[in-house]
Parts: sequence; structure tokens; C-alpha cells
Amino acid sequence: MFQAPNALRRNRSPEASRDPEPVPAANVTEVATVAKPSAPPTAAALPTPRPAAASVAADQAQGSRRDPYFDNAKYLAIVLVAMAHAWEPVMEGSRATRALYMLVYTFHMPAFIVISGYFSRSFTARPDQLKRLVSGIVVPYLVFEVAYTLFKRWADDDPGYPFSMTDPLYLTWFLIALFVWRLSTPLWRSLRHPLPIALVIAALGSLTSGIGQDLDLQRILQFLPFFVVGLLLKPEHFRIVRRREVRLLALPLFAGAAAVAYAVAPHMRMGWFYHSSGAEDLDAPWWAGLVMAPVLFVCSMLLTAAFLAWVPQRRTWFTVLGAGTICGYLLHGFLVKTLDWRDLVPQYPWLATPAGEIVLTLAIAAAVTVLCTPPVRRALRWATEPDLSWAFRREERRSGEGRSGDQEGRGVSRQPSAGPPSRSAPATAVPSRTYR
Repeated sequence: MFQAPNALRRNRSPEASRDPEPVPAANVTEVATVAKPSAPPTAAALPTPRPAAASVAADQAQGSRRDPYFDNAKYLAIVLVAMAHAWEPVMEGSRATRALYMLVYTFHMPAFIVISGYFSRSFTARPDQLKRLVSGIVVPYLVFEVAYTLFKRWADDDPGYPFSMTDPLYLTWFLIALFVWRLSTPLWRSLRHPLPIALVIAALGSLTSGIGQDLDLQRILQFLPFFVVGLLLKPEHFRIVRRREVRLLALPLFAGAAAVAYAVAPHMRMGWFYHSSGAEDLDAPWWAGLVMAPVLFVCSMLLTAAFLAWVPQRRTWFTVLGAGTICGYLLHGFLVKTLDWRDLVPQYPWLATPAGEIVLTLAIAAAVTVLCTPPVRRALRWATEPDLSWAFRREERRSGEGRSGDQEGRGVSRQPSAGPPSRSAPATAVPSRTYR
């Protein structure tokens, strides 16, 4: 009998089945690359801050400058994140569902993180970039950390569940991880061999079982190589994975990965895919992390490349939804956790049948699609893209005025130039206190 991950309480030792979600999609936050002005603008030429509605309208008016490929990738990734979360309460006893869950978990968060790193290449910690980091990542983290804690107290009938700003709850881990990764970007950009160093750090992280849950440091360390890969990527790399031959190779790769996942599903600990525990926490020898870290990294990167190969390059009906993935990422968790905390699956056993799992999958995909729409994004702008110009000094406000908070704060999918990255920095996609 297969078991879905159990609930994780604060201050308990990490569990093997601890779940990592972004999505993300994370929002997955991507940052726009904006050309550096040849001369500093005069005070009279400085644009004034735009209200939220005007900012959204400006984003829409500039849609022709966005690269639809990355918006499409963010939307498809966040749908996979939501579907995988919805399978958790119903996959117990189903080998096929567990295998599919394992397959999706291998690449959906790595894909988000790679894209996030790619659009973070030009981050240099300028005052305007730091402002967008606070408004696009720190504020959403604080708001939804509180919101999920209150929701757990009510929905799980646990009024004493404690608040914590240092122990990320459920999906919010991705925001705090992105904050740390983004701040470290200048360091990784200056190293000669950043990826091998990041892989060593990830492997060593798996050896430190007692690392604690503050800031969900295990995930920050173990997912770090994917962010570094994104920093190293260039536009031509994405053109390579979109070639026809790569798309054809992606089909047998996914088929083979699915077969392997089905074969090992009864024996594989899901904690390896969550990257939130040390090797010994997964009842494995201490040295197992040194082997699993590079093996899972290679598998995740291969499946990420295969996923990106099949992302549409043209504008589609869901391209516009890519700009709202932060909302879909942060809000769909309330729906998924309602299934768990309200014991809806035991009350309605048909949800755990094959037909019920299909209905549940379609329902969550439709729900996260609605949550990514422009009206929802506008309604949540106060929490996901707030105007914090009042909190910064005048000179710092000027350096970032006139740019939408989504551009560098959390991910406009603008097409980067083929040359060296500009000095303007972007942010990403869009999942600790991860509990089941």
C-alpha cells in the first residue's frame, strides 16, 4: 500500500515525504532585461509611478515585446505543479498515479527554477532591483505565510498552529529560496566554475540531516544547481532545445522516464524529489546523497529540456496567463489543502478511483487557469506587486520608476538579446513548512 506524504509540523525533524512546491510556478518570477540608458535622465524626464491598473494596462500594451515562449512555459509548468499537488491525497494505493506524480516532480520545479535563474542573470543588487526584490518576493512571502497559517488553523481545526516568518509554510518556500538565490547572483556570475561548486553544495546539503527548517535551507541548497544553470544559459540554448530533432528525442525520453518511474514507484522514497531532507532522514546511508544529488540533477535537467522542447513558441490562448502564474501558484494551495484538511477524499471515496482522479486533475487544471487570469492578478496586485515607493528614499525610487513591478520583481517574459545581459535584473516564476 502506497502512502501519500504525511503532515509536517513546525520544529519536527524533516520527513521523507516532505513536498517542495512552486510554481510555481513558482511565481516563477522572471525579470525583464532592460537596456542601460546612455546618460542619466534629468529630474524632469523621470516618469512618475503608475497606479496598479495603469501598470497592468501598460504590460498588456507592451505584449508584443514579450516572448510568448516563456509565458507559455510558466503557465504549463504551474498547471503541472497544481495537478501534482492534487494527486497527493488520492495516490495512496495507486502505483500508476504515484509513478506519474514522481515523473512530474522530477522536473516541474527544476523547470521553474531554471527559468528564474535565466531571468536573474543581470541582477547586480542596484537599489531599484532591491526594491523590486522586496515588493515582488518579500511582501508576497509575508502575506501568504500569514494567510496559510490562518487557513491551516481554520481548515485543519488547529487553532494553536504557530506563526513563523522563518519556517516557510507549504508553497511559500519557493519565494524565500528565490530571494536568497537572487541575492547571491553576483557571486555566481563572478565564479569561474559556478555549476560544479553548486552541485558540491547541493550534495553536501544532503549530508547535513540536522540542518533545521529555518528558511527551508535544505531546499535552498539542494535546488541551487538549477538556479545556477539558469544563470549560465543564453538565448541560443533555448533555440537549441526547440529544434525539431530535440522535440522528437523528447518523446522516447519521457516514455522511458515514465517506465522507470512505474518500476521504482513502490520502492522510491518521494523525499528525494522534494529536496527537503538529508539522506539519513530518508532512511538511507549518509553517503547516498553524494550519489543521488548528481543523478537526480541529470534526470531533472533532461526532463526539463524535454518539457521546454514541447512548449509552444507562438502566442496561444494561454500565453496571457503566463504573467499571472504567481497568483495561480500561491492560491491553488488553498484548494489542494482543503481536500486534505477537510478529509474530502475519505468522505467521497470515488475521488480515489481512476475516474475520480481524472475529474480531480481536470478540475484543478481549470482552477489554476482561472487563478492566472488578468482580473485575479489585478485583484491581488496589492499583495503580489505592491507599490512601495513610499518606503524608499527619493534617489532609490527614481532608479526604478516607470517599470512595472512584474518586470524585474517577478517575471516579465521579455525576449533577452543574444548579446551579454543588460544590467537590469528580473525575477521569476512560481513552493518550508511543507505539511501534508
